[in-house]
Amino acid sequence: MSKQHTLSASVRKRSGSGALKQMRREGFTPAVIYGATQENVNIKIDSKPFSDLLHASASENILVNIDIEGVEGGAKLALIQDVQHDPITRTILHADFHAVNQNDEIHATIPLDLTGTPVGVKNGGLLQQQVHDLEVHCLPKNLPETISADVAGLEMNDILRISDLTPPEGVTLALAPDIIVALISEPRVADDADDAAASGAAPAAAEGEEKAAE
Repeated sequence: MSKQHTLSASVRKRSGSGALKQMRREGFTPAVIYGATQENVNIKIDSKPFSDLLHASASENILVNIDIEGVEGGAKLALIQDVQHDPITRTILHADFHAVNQNDEIHATIPLDLTGTPVGVKNGGLLQQQVHDLEVHCLPKNLPETISADVAGLEMNDILRISDLTPPEGVTLALAPDIIVALISEPRVADDADDAAASGAAPAAAEGEEKAAE
């Protein structure tokens, strides 16, 4: 189950690129909180605790209680919906929060963690992970930080599908059951040797053709 964190915020009245840049220099991250039963509210949050929260989490889909100063109703439970980063410095530029209700199902993307060393890998095979994140449906209280799958039993040419995963109680996977999550493939040593032989044969053939032309 995902932990619920608390962030302090206040309503921001400044807008425009210049005002937002100044806000960031002051140590705040501009953000907005919205939802089906929640009017859009432009807020600002302390950049340092928010950045620390993201760095310590497996994904950016995190449940937070946002305590907005001066807003009636106290803290708002919200899911981090989107975080914009500077493409060069990776500094957080803006964040979107989606207000949720404890009794309403939410949709989130959770990292998939494969654990164990497959039997097929021990025998020289290669583990190829096709799916790294899982879309899930659940109540906020059941939202996991990650979902793990033990692949130790996979042998050469075995395939792990969505239907083989066991999500935590109260969590439903949104992806189709037949989607391939991971597989153990045989090493391509023979193919590489064939490629090398072919690349060596091509110049030899070309040389033979040149001599024949002479």
